[in-house]
This record gives sequence, C-alpha cells and structure tokens, in this order.
Amino acid sequence: MMNLNVTGMTCGHCEAAVTRAIHAVDPAAKVTVDRAADRVTVDSAADPSAVQRAVEAEGYGVTRAA
Repeated sequence: MMNLNVTGMTCGHCEAAVTRAIHAVDPAAKVTVDRAADRVTVDSAADPSAVQRAVEAEGYGVTRAA
C-alpha cells in the first residue's frame, strides 16, 4: 500500500486520469482518490517509483506521503 500526495487534481477528469495512469502500471491496483485532501492511496504490488512516474507523466505533482 502506498500513499501519494498528488497536486493539480481539480476535477473528476483529473481523478480519472490519475487512476488510468496507475492502472497502466498495474491493472489490478486498487486506487482511492481523495481530491479534497490531494491524496491518492494505491493498493498494489507495483514498484512505487513506477506508479509515481506514471502519475507525473500525466502532469501532476507527486510526492510519497507518510
């Protein structure tokens, strides 16, 4: 399980884009987006760096959350 702080999500389209990016890395990932908190929780065995790069490639700022 990884928690990401994702900046730049302003609408449902943004949430969908982030979710699609993560599913491109791991189609079986469980993704929970909390846009109000700028937080994305990902339950996946994928490499966290790969997930972070995929979200960044969509144009969002990403940092690992504690």
